[in-house]
Amino acid sequence: MSRARLHLTFPEHLIEEPILYRVGKEFEVVTNIRRANIDERSAWVILEMEGAEDEIARAVRWLAERGVQVDRIQGA
Repeated sequence: MSRARLHLTFPEHLIEEPILYRVGKEFEVVTNIRRANIDERSAWVILEMEGAEDEIARAVRWLAERGVQVDRIQGA
């Protein structure tokens, strides 16, 4: 079991979409929102993701393909 700590930045057009819900449903990962800032024009989330390393990689790739900027937080 692996764990990743991610900083996600959402483009304006995705702010109202249930992106993190879909990650939890479509991939075998557990998500935990540690901190977030969301308003009408911008959003960022600090997210912990736990699961098999390949599932985390698939989920990160899926997020990036949808336009979410994904940065791994080192040391997590």
